[in-house]
Amino acid sequence: MDRINNNNKMNLRYRRLPVGTAPALSAGKEPVLRVSENILSAITTETFTDLAYYMSSAHLEKLAAIARDPEASPEERFVVSALIKNAVIAAEGILPICQDTGTATVVAWKGEGIRTGADDSAVMSAAIREVWQKKNLRYSQIAPLTMFDEKNTGNNLPAQIDIYAVPGREYHFLFIAKGGGSSNKTILIQGSKALLSETALEKLLAEQISALGVAACPPYHLAVVIGGTSPERNLRALKLATAGYLDELPDKGGTPVGTPFRDLGWEERVMKMARATGFGAQFGGKHLVVEARVIRLPRHAASCPISIGVSCCAHRNIRGKITAEGVFLEELEKTPARFLEACQNIPGAFDSIDLDKPMEDILASLGKYKAGSLVLLNGTLIVARDMAHERFIKALREGRGLPDYLKKHPVFYAGPSETPPGKVIGSLGPTTAQRMDPYAPELMAQGASLVMLAKGNRSPSVAESCRRFGGCYLGTIGGAAALMAQEHVVTAEVIDFADLGMEAVRRITVRNLPALVIFDRAGRGVRCQ
Repeated sequence: MDRINNNNKMNLRYRRLPVGTAPALSAGKEPVLRVSENILSAITTETFTDLAYYMSSAHLEKLAAIARDPEASPEERFVVSALIKNAVIAAEGILPICQDTGTATVVAWKGEGIRTGADDSAVMSAAIREVWQKKNLRYSQIAPLTMFDEKNTGNNLPAQIDIYAVPGREYHFLFIAKGGGSSNKTILIQGSKALLSETALEKLLAEQISALGVAACPPYHLAVVIGGTSPERNLRALKLATAGYLDELPDKGGTPVGTPFRDLGWEERVMKMARATGFGAQFGGKHLVVEARVIRLPRHAASCPISIGVSCCAHRNIRGKITAEGVFLEELEKTPARFLEACQNIPGAFDSIDLDKPMEDILASLGKYKAGSLVLLNGTLIVARDMAHERFIKALREGRGLPDYLKKHPVFYAGPSETPPGKVIGSLGPTTAQRMDPYAPELMAQGASLVMLAKGNRSPSVAESCRRFGGCYLGTIGGAAALMAQEHVVTAEVIDFADLGMEAVRRITVRNLPALVIFDRAGRGVRCQ
């Protein structure tokens, strides 16, 4: 899909970057715009720094609208209030918006009249590596050493960089920092003409939107792409659509030559489907989705790929351009505190759970609350996620037993970003609980992980283990990692598996950390997928 000019429709505002060397337009029969390496490096550095700490005004206004909505549930007003406060803390430029600072993605459209004299991908990759190292961001990229052995690359590379040739003498960019949780919710269905009826399509989309659940940190920016000359063409359009990059497509239908278009009627239907799930902004309500895009593409007669994807509440994408006039980057909101007025009269009086008592007392305290209850956590948590759990299970099966801390304290599935100087911990938030489902029943049978904290739903086997062993599963707010690190984490230390970096086991002390009982001790659960 060629680059489209969506700047006017989206009312984008750009700021000029003060780079050392301006683009130079060469004279001659076929003049070219010469762009130096330092310009390419500068726009990449500035962009991914901005994406770590700032959000767009349009996105923050959508969150504020939920907080003001009298029909929003108390729980979702509580969640979006936390997300706005999180944006205010992140805008200080120290703690990033989300602990998963994302895969660095660049989609670029390079005019044939642009000359850099360099490997553009290599220049941008070097700038990305430097941003992640200097800004205390989280390294999330894993390199395969063998089919099953892996190691963190230690620099958040490789980045995903796609550069397309287009006419003209301008260089346009879409930069995205996308976390694994929202990427994991991408759905591709290889359908056929049979899906192209109102009844069939509505049934399919309703089922798939319900299956999205809340593990990817709503409220979502949701996109649906129908058609495409290949699956990869479809998924490329989905990536652009979740970032709002296809908003300029015509919305009055297609043409005989296969012009892509948006369908506004189906966008409203998709919004209604999302409201009907009742998932809301994480803990129930109507605001699972803040906006929807439905894109229709041409297709091969024998196939009809349909994809669904989301951008989470840490909605991090930005546009940039290099022209003869200079280097420009889309403006993000640098003063998000102006949205705090929407956070007045948010419910917040909940019972406190003392996590420093013996485990049987913690379980007895939590046993008073049914699924769906909000509580505040105070005391010690053990932070551990995928790689640590793999080692726990390996030790157990090899007869070496489990560490005592898994039996004494609740376990929080999370992995923080790097700790900035002067801070207790880097940005910290829950990861998707279902990834630990294969381990939980075996651990709970040994008296470990009896209280678990994360985000999203669990498998029936975990619910059954809660019932059988008297454990429970709690969820906390996803997408408020800077707020959690600054306001709720009092102490933090690495206690095991230091070689795992952000996946090392930590002991933290929390203060008034909000949590929802998702599976109670009887195995009853709230529907959050």
